[in-house]
Amino acid sequence: MFSFSGLKENNTTLSTEILAGISSFLATAYIIVVNPSILSQTGMPFSAVLTATILVSFFSSFMMGWYANNPILVAPGMGLNAFFTFTAVFTEKLSWQVALGTVFWSGIFFLLLSVFNIRSYIVKAIPKPLRYAIASGIGLFITLIGFANAKFIVANPATMVGLGKLDAATLTFLAGLLITVILLIRNVKGSILIGIVLTSLLAWPIGRYWGGAETLITVNNIVAKPDFSLLFQLDLVNSLKWSLAPIILAFVFTDMFDSLSTFVGLAEAADLLDENGEPRNIQKSLVVDAISTTIAGLTGSSPGTAYIESAVGIEQGGKTGLTAITGAILFLPFLFLSPLISAVPAIATAPALVLVGVFMMKPVVKINWHKLHEAFPAFLAMVLIPFTYSITQGIIWGFLSWTILHIATGKTREISVALWIINFFAILALIF
Repeated sequence: MFSFSGLKENNTTLSTEILAGISSFLATAYIIVVNPSILSQTGMPFSAVLTATILVSFFSSFMMGWYANNPILVAPGMGLNAFFTFTAVFTEKLSWQVALGTVFWSGIFFLLLSVFNIRSYIVKAIPKPLRYAIASGIGLFITLIGFANAKFIVANPATMVGLGKLDAATLTFLAGLLITVILLIRNVKGSILIGIVLTSLLAWPIGRYWGGAETLITVNNIVAKPDFSLLFQLDLVNSLKWSLAPIILAFVFTDMFDSLSTFVGLAEAADLLDENGEPRNIQKSLVVDAISTTIAGLTGSSPGTAYIESAVGIEQGGKTGLTAITGAILFLPFLFLSPLISAVPAIATAPALVLVGVFMMKPVVKINWHKLHEAFPAFLAMVLIPFTYSITQGIIWGFLSWTILHIATGKTREISVALWIINFFAILALIF
């Protein structure tokens, strides 16, 4: 649990933690607009989903900081919101009320796994090389997101991906990236946050970009009244049917692998480890993650999960729960001022995301590249995370290949019972 007396113990300061919280919030705040834009396609009111998104992000991040004392923000997960909309509602023809019910029940199931410490037991069973690879893979993933947000890397039919146009927006991004790197090299306090602010100012003459679309702030649209119409609108009865078990389990497995890999990756990259070398306060963190999903179902959102963008604040120096508490509090004003978030363009946070990739590559040197039965699964996990645009896919194939190669080389005894359980869940996740 967080206490101010722990700041000195963790070799950090109040100002550092607050700056880190602001940085993490700015890197994560896009979810305030993006989540409603996806979920509202189900017929849920945009304004109500936006309110739900902020409520989930505030309560979950605050609990992560206060109860678990970890500098990690929690908010509705990307990918999980797409599954909610395009699979649960569009493909399986569920009403959004029933879909919200499946989110709630997945959160309850997730919470039981966490309370009985099953998930943290699974975390401890993850082989060290895979932990290092997951951390590095998440770093590459975040870097790819940063380049894509800045339109520096774009889709290309001939080569899958390619270099975007060197227009005013991408040149502004490059200028912001260079400025931020220089500030970091010179050890300027608050470098990442300063870089975000300066890049935002540089972007002002070319318009404010959100997801590639220009959004202008005016006096008339600066204030938005919260819409609580989705509170407790979930269908708890009709969502608890055997026929919907695959949907509930899909939410559980996807959220499980996303959160586990995020906790492990951030812990390894930022040295947020306990005395046993395990992710710090992992059981409490997983409990918070599960409660976040339960809250999401009650308030009207897709499941909440730990955010990899928290690495921005962690690299800024955030080491305690105060970072997450600061980020949580910053969500609240946007219950009324949500249009203001578009004042920070995607190209302003993109340099921070790219640089996080640099910092998170550090664990890769700990992998023994001379032992191919360890190196290949680690490499597979690391590259598939950005190549498939999915943390879940990277970690699944890393686990499965690790197990297969250890069986094939006569090292079956090195596979723990917990790792067999992970493989079982991995196969289920692929099926669902």
